[in-house]
Amino acid sequence: MAHKAKNSTPSATTEAEQQAQKGIKAVKKPVMKQVHPHTNISSKAMRNMNSFINDIFEKLAQEDARRAHYNKKPTITSREIQTIVRLILPGDLAKHAVSEGTKP
Repeated sequence: MAHKAKNSTPSATTEAEQQAQKGIKAVKKPVMKQVHPHTNISSKAMRNMNSFINDIFEKLAQEDARRAHYNKKPTITSREIQTIVRLILPGDLAKHAVSEGTKP
């Protein structure tokens, strides 16, 4: 008879992750409406976009952690974040992300 380990739910997320996801969801639709006001998005497409954004953030966080460990510092600078964005995101997407991130 197989025994399940307690708290073995693979989809369990921390409270901080849940708050971050709520924040991301709250931003996406208004931004899309601002960019394309007459365009709608299905729930499935929104889930796919959410997955894409979460994957990108995860890659950025992993590279951030590697750099902080390598440099033996607990924090990184905004310039290092820009470098990480340029490493992770392709071409014009990185350029636009850095541009938007540095706006006042």
